[in-house]
Amino acid sequence: MVIVARHEEDAWDDESWDPEPDAPDDDLSETVSCPECDAEIYEDAVRCPVCGAYVTHTTSPWVGRPAWWIVLALVGILATIAALAGLGPW
Repeated sequence: MVIVARHEEDAWDDESWDPEPDAPDDDLSETVSCPECDAEIYEDAVRCPVCGAYVTHTTSPWVGRPAWWIVLALVGILATIAALAGLGPW
């Protein structure tokens, strides 16, 4: 018969036990919708787990805008440049 001495620091601590130590903390992670399939994904995800599309994070004002919006913005910019240069009929 072997008797093993148990130290106090070796005692089981139910409060500090984590069943999934490598699992991400879902409460702290924000989600966004996938640009391809609109599934909810983590904002720092590289690929969508549902459709497999790569997710790019951009801050460009042109991305996601309809074509008419881009044309209208360019016409406005050109009109401003023309007005400042004195090229307009006004």
